[in-house]
Amino acid sequence: MPDWSYHTIFKPILHELPPTFSREFIHRGISMLSSSAIGEACIEFLGHMAPSNKLEKSLFGVQFTSPVGLSGQIDPQLSGLKAFQNLGFGFIEIGPVSIRGTEKKEELLVDYQNEQILGLTGFSIMLSTVKEQLHSLKKKKVPFFIRVEGTFQEITEICEELLPLSDGFILNSNAFDSADQYNQFQEKLSKPVIFAFSTENTANIDKLKNYDPSGLLLEGCHSPDRMTETLLALRNSFNNVPIITSGGVKEPVDAIKLLENGASLVMLGFEYVFAGPGLPKRINEANSNRLPKESVIAKGWLWYWLFGSAITVAGFIALFFSMTAIILPYDEFFLGIMRKDIVDFNPAILYFMAHDRMTLSGTMISGGIIYLQLSRHGIRYGLHWARKAVNIAGMIGFLGILLFIGYGYFDWLHGLFWLILLPLFIFGYTKSKNSKAAPSSINLFNHKYWKLSLIGQLSFVLLGFALTIGGIVISVVGASTIFVPTDLSYLCLTPEALNEFNERLIPVIAHDRAGFGSALLSVGLLVLMLALWGIREGEGWVWWTFTIGAVPAFLSGIITHFIIGYTDFVHLLPAYIAVVLYMTGVICTAPFLLKRN
Repeated sequence: MPDWSYHTIFKPILHELPPTFSREFIHRGISMLSSSAIGEACIEFLGHMAPSNKLEKSLFGVQFTSPVGLSGQIDPQLSGLKAFQNLGFGFIEIGPVSIRGTEKKEELLVDYQNEQILGLTGFSIMLSTVKEQLHSLKKKKVPFFIRVEGTFQEITEICEELLPLSDGFILNSNAFDSADQYNQFQEKLSKPVIFAFSTENTANIDKLKNYDPSGLLLEGCHSPDRMTETLLALRNSFNNVPIITSGGVKEPVDAIKLLENGASLVMLGFEYVFAGPGLPKRINEANSNRLPKESVIAKGWLWYWLFGSAITVAGFIALFFSMTAIILPYDEFFLGIMRKDIVDFNPAILYFMAHDRMTLSGTMISGGIIYLQLSRHGIRYGLHWARKAVNIAGMIGFLGILLFIGYGYFDWLHGLFWLILLPLFIFGYTKSKNSKAAPSSINLFNHKYWKLSLIGQLSFVLLGFALTIGGIVISVVGASTIFVPTDLSYLCLTPEALNEFNERLIPVIAHDRAGFGSALLSVGLLVLMLALWGIREGEGWVWWTFTIGAVPAFLSGIITHFIIGYTDFVHLLPAYIAVVLYMTGVICTAPFLLKRN
């Protein structure tokens, strides 16, 4: 559930439901999705949450992929544990855990106006439940820090039971009576022990100096400034001890300030619920942006750029022929009749073929522009998501050649075009394998332009998804029934009548339809992936790619119908909806994408 769907669709609905029910509904749903490899791939495709390798760090002898973790308050039932490992977190807190757990029913109160959640404390989960949940995990992807509560004997029992499943334990700062007792406990566990204390109660700080703790956890403050102030004081007392903060992070800038002022790791508290599930990704990208930039120029980007250029040029050539001759000599040779014979029989057939070929050419030009932009602004600088988008769309496009063969008509021009494109794509693929960089971002605040951009991003995602589905449907129709009812109404002919006139005419029309469907599928995937992975504050090239790239496809797809008189409202309704989604996306993302750093 990325931010563009959470804030625009699900959050308003879930806020009308009981808080505990809403939380468990979401957590169980995404965990169910995360239970399979396909589900995990789907989450990664939608969110691209994996943090940059530059953020990796080692603390307590534990490797972290990101300094951003999740507080145990967010998932006290562990119902979302499988999912949260896939949402960009570098570690997860589990608990508090006690022997018998809390018997009373959890009651949460949400103050939406002040963005506060009450009732998160005073609840613990039973030891046996934790063991069952952790053992049920097929794969442990991030470190787990287990918070333990109880008497010293109970703490010892819990830690021994969960020792193989934990990377460290979080205990209250008053859990031990003396430093000797702590040292014996630490030696027995051989796992990091992190002491937790509230910003409101720092009385045990001096006492902890004698303990030589593995780490410290600072929590209990929802004000970023107060958290930073306490953190600085704590860092002066414990210069070399890793310090984790919990809570007080409402937007990326809060986490960045904590990391810059001495926090080793930061955990997201209830503010995560209001900021949205994309917050860890946004923090990771903002954190990556403040690190030294690596000068990575992917050598193969130029081949991808030539690939996009060839598609764009071919699209303009196809547009010229679709507006002039329409039927080319090799078409006439295959049909065994001349262009004039078709016009004499039914001129609407020629207009119909022109409409198919013109929409194909516009789609090719739009796709070529997107390929050019992804190559020049993405792959050139090593962005792995840009290369992934080009590869997926390109491979799907090449597979579309199989649709041409299915109906017995494969013209030499398409074959020649395929042979020109294939080596360009292969060279780009093989020479750009060093494009592994994760994106960074200048976005630090949950400002109004960011919130508005989520509506625009949703519109672009829906547009990409709709174009992808449309490409699949047109490809299937082109390889099966060929015509939809409105096509036959426009032609005033039946398939049987067309076959009676020329039995090779339908294969030619099917060939055009399959070509358009294949091209639309590729472009739909490009739009979808660009919308899912490319929208970040200040990325003006992404806005221009959407804005300019869509124009040829929309112009050729809509104006052509009015030129030939094929204006059936039902037939054009998908195009009208696509234009509305496009305009909404362009308008709503402009202030966010075009903002200068």
